[in-house]
Amino acid sequence: MADMNKCSPAPPPADIAAHDRSAVETAIKPNKKQQREEEGDEEWLRYLEPSKLEVFDQLEPWAEANVLPLLKPVEAAWQPSDILPDPAMLGADGFHAACSELRARAAGIPDAHLVCLVGNMVTEEALPTYQSIPNRFEGVRDLCGNSATAWARWIRGWSAEENRHGDVLNRYLFLSGRVDMRRVEGTVHRLIQSGMVMNAARSPYHGFIYVAFQERATSISHGNTARLAREHGDAVLARVCGAIASDEKRHEAAYTHVVGKLFEVDPDGAVRALAYMMRRRITMPASLMDDGCHTPSGDLFADYAAVAQQAGVYRASDYRGIVEHLIKQWRVEELRDGLSGEGRRAQEYVCTLPHKIRRLEERAHHCSAQRATTSVPFSWIFCRPVNL
Repeated sequence: MADMNKCSPAPPPADIAAHDRSAVETAIKPNKKQQREEEGDEEWLRYLEPSKLEVFDQLEPWAEANVLPLLKPVEAAWQPSDILPDPAMLGADGFHAACSELRARAAGIPDAHLVCLVGNMVTEEALPTYQSIPNRFEGVRDLCGNSATAWARWIRGWSAEENRHGDVLNRYLFLSGRVDMRRVEGTVHRLIQSGMVMNAARSPYHGFIYVAFQERATSISHGNTARLAREHGDAVLARVCGAIASDEKRHEAAYTHVVGKLFEVDPDGAVRALAYMMRRRITMPASLMDDGCHTPSGDLFADYAAVAQQAGVYRASDYRGIVEHLIKQWRVEELRDGLSGEGRRAQEYVCTLPHKIRRLEERAHHCSAQRATTSVPFSWIFCRPVNL
């Protein structure tokens, strides 16, 4: 009998010539690539100078008054046991009945949506990595682990709220009986081991821009999953994802407020940091996910993202929408005073970016319409194939 934990091997790449040509071009131009990387490092390292970091010391009273209140008191926060069956509260018979009902409703969730749900859960479960990220931001990090600064208390409070997201999704998937939990858990394990890709990881300017973008993206993804779950008759999953999306909206508001304040006090520094991040694209935090056996494309995250696009959980148009939203929130187009020449070029680049992304979307949509539908097996769902 075939091992159901292993997916069928993929055929060899069709365009070997194109792959080789790209490799040759990269090999013969190492100096220019290295030069660009060094120039990029020099650009963001300027944000570690005392004049930039002092901004966050000056903003601490503002953060105390405007950012920390966006955290909920523990007593008012939902917990996974408020949403999912709790054997201690229901008793053996009640718990069994509640689990049977949950499984019956979960059976109606299509495999594509299930793959998206697992991908979202894996992303949320890598919280140890995410808490370490703001603790790299110079000027705001929690230096001793229990610092009383507003910035440090925000990092810990935000992490505590985020911790419930992976917990509740993990518990739902376990109770649903729809997924191979060992494969899912191994994916989480590998992702935390691998870490994450993030540009300018020590700069609080760039870091807060990154997290503001990510929080909006996760809110959209969980919100869409809640809507789709409701459409397929799973009220429990809809409540789970709706609760997470609501948290992410509050967190988005906090990080968006912080960056908005940076645009007030240092518009040139803020817009240049935004352009830096946009030029390098915002890489999703789970881009290094790996289940140890995914072979169709060799890139589990890319296939998961393709399923999310197809299912309407998170689309390329959502990326553009987030860029447009943040440009509007931070009034980037309205910046007039305090910009250097570099700042004005950064402003122009950022403000024209949504149009460029839209054109790329249209081109990708045209190519996708002409491409034959392919299916990819996912180990998370016992190697059942899902259309891309």
